[in-house]
Amino acid sequence: MSNFGYVAPTTVEETLSVLKRATDQGQRAQILAGGTDVIVQMRSVDNSHRLFVDIKALRETNEVLIEEEQVYIGAAIPSGVLNENATLKTLLPGLLESADLIGSTQIQGRASIGGNLCNSSPAGDTIPALIANAAICVIATSEGIRTVPVENFVTGVGRNCLVGNEFLLGFQIPRPSTGTGDAYLRFIPRTEMDIAVVGAAVAVTLGQDGICSHARVAIGAVAPTPLLVDAAGVALVDTPVDEEALRRAAQICSDASQPITDKRGTIEYRRKVVGVLCRRAGAIARDRALSNQ
Repeated sequence: MSNFGYVAPTTVEETLSVLKRATDQGQRAQILAGGTDVIVQMRSVDNSHRLFVDIKALRETNEVLIEEEQVYIGAAIPSGVLNENATLKTLLPGLLESADLIGSTQIQGRASIGGNLCNSSPAGDTIPALIANAAICVIATSEGIRTVPVENFVTGVGRNCLVGNEFLLGFQIPRPSTGTGDAYLRFIPRTEMDIAVVGAAVAVTLGQDGICSHARVAIGAVAPTPLLVDAAGVALVDTPVDEEALRRAAQICSDASQPITDKRGTIEYRRKVVGVLCRRAGAIARDRALSNQ
């Protein structure tokens, strides 16, 4: 019989104190930001005893701050709440679309992009979209706040850079400038509510002349961790993000992928599809950037 505890601190300091006490006592602590994966995990791969630390009551994990130079999104904000934010829909449509792909409407009433990242699945839908938008993780520690780029947060399948006395507060994202657009696409076997076989996110900034001055491309579900593909972004810069540039970026993504063969797809299939999705997401991001001039 496993034993479980639950605590819902109301401040960052109290949360850190709870985590430290659990560590000192040799007790496993698990953060709840959304919690939608916990029951699934406990029924399938891990039902060991632990202390659940619910961070949904913290102000810092529930804020959305849209400032002149950056956007802050708390780690525990449900996707359903984010998707009702009209300003975020305009600024970061690709990121919100990725959040809208996680589960059903009921699941989105609880699931958060912070939880999706900390779950650290290679197929997490919001992770490539966060990477493409240059999101930075804001992490609370006993020594203060530390920050980590999202592309460096996930360290392996189900593993990340957090240690026992730390937890994710939220994300700092550069506020997209005029002429910027983003997009995220995934491929799944079913029409909805499935895990990505392949995912790709692209964010581009175009000048008044329609030429790309900045681009970031990220791919998911095709390596042990979601990947920032720097060379694919470089392939789009100084181009109008036309079909030729998109084909180059697509090939780079295919070459950068490190997929496996399983019941959901072969290595060869995933490499081909990730290129296709890069090209399509890039075209959507370009069109959004042009409409945002």
